Amino acid sequence: MLKSLEVKNFTAFDKAKLRFARGLNVFVGENGTGKTHLLKLAYAVIATSAEGWKRSNGTKPAKGPMQRDIAQKLMQVFRPESLGRLARRQIGRNRCEVSLLFDHTSAVSFSFASQNKTEVSVDYCPDEWIERAPVFLPAHELLTIYPGLVPVYESHHLQFDETWRDTCLLLGAATLKGAPEKRANRLLQPLERQMGGHVILDSNGRFYLKLPGVGNLEAHLVAEGLRKLAMLARLIATGSLLDQGCLFWDDPETNLNSRLVRTVAEAILGICSQGVQVFIATHSLFLLREMEMLLEKQHFKTIAQRHFALAPGDDGVVIQQGVRIDDVDPLVALDEELEQSGRFLESFEEATT
Repeated sequence: MLKSLEVKNFTAFDKAKLRFARGLNVFVGENGTGKTHLLKLAYAVIATSAEGWKRSNGTKPAKGPMQRDIAQKLMQVFRPESLGRLARRQIGRNRCEVSLLFDHTSAVSFSFASQNKTEVSVDYCPDEWIERAPVFLPAHELLTIYPGLVPVYESHHLQFDETWRDTCLLLGAATLKGAPEKRANRLLQPLERQMGGHVILDSNGRFYLKLPGVGNLEAHLVAEGLRKLAMLARLIATGSLLDQGCLFWDDPETNLNSRLVRTVAEAILGICSQGVQVFIATHSLFLLREMEMLLEKQHFKTIAQRHFALAPGDDGVVIQQGVRIDDVDPLVALDEELEQSGRFLESFEEATT
């Protein structure tokens, strides 16, 4: 589990230290305040460790390989022209510093300068690898671009950020069997009810929605909002979103109607209840309030939560954080939505008087 993330001179941030909950972590803020940057930064470091563990053959993490691998992952996930582009430029301060603290006091910290093209300097190397691969869900669905994406990505210079390739690898994993499958089915049932069927991957590497009494419907013919549900369902069915691990989800509400947003809110908390640490970035007041109501229900009450409100300040983005959504004030990402409700009521009153 990720306990905290500290950054100095990183993209839009002068200095920030975020303390996370073991369950649900929610980022709200206007466009351009760095919500996705924070999700991608944490994801890139955790994914680097998980990939290192697969190659380790029992060896411990070491500074040299870790420096190379973190730099490469940051370049592939953020796709800057050079690594130094991720450092915030200020007079007299051009070095970015990043530190992550995990359970059992394991930590990693590194830095790089704005003029640096491809290298980081690891100041503290963790004692152990993170074995569980994190999951990153972008705002765009991936089922329709899944066929052939991974081999093409590996052999060509594509400008997709590497989270797409990583998630496609997880989408293509085998589905669970036995007792783990039964656990997954409890999370899958509400998603499959909304989709009207369940997700299958055929031998040609194409996804379909299998509809009872109808047959298989190609993913390309399924509405995009339902494809996002299908992508989530597939990752649950393969076990990627069960047990210890992390889910990073950027704008989960994109292309979903309110009914589907309610289903997603329940799925997010269901994933948290399975021991997965969840990080989401959202602009949706509807999603936030739906989760807030669900968290009052008995079976979700034990989920720990943290909320982060990001807003532009005089010296970079300022972050407020608290246990509940009402603890971070003002909710800058939602001010316009709330203000619109006020204007609508005023216009309605004027029209009826």
